[in-house]
Amino acid sequence: MTVPYYPWTVWIWAGFDPVLIAVCLYLGWSADQFGKLFVAVIAGFVAAVLFSWAVTAIGIPWPAPVSHDGPTFFPVRVGAAILWSILGFTARKILRPHAP
Repeated sequence: MTVPYYPWTVWIWAGFDPVLIAVCLYLGWSADQFGKLFVAVIAGFVAAVLFSWAVTAIGIPWPAPVSHDGPTFFPVRVGAAILWSILGFTARKILRPHAP
């Protein structure tokens, strides 16, 4: 018996992809100017999509897989990358107010 696939149950996991969170928080924390968050968003998005695609291609289960027959949720991933990067940037400004 196979479990039916419901796309609306997976979209939230695209925003909580561990690779996306790690890359965006790290690069957001490292950014010394708000404009550099653009790089953090792109890098986090690309890293998360490529990692999810590779893991899915190997056959390992992943919370938000990227495959040819399932939804990729690119808008959700981009929105989450923006939020995680801003969170990392803001956390550094709050926790280290005089850091260079």
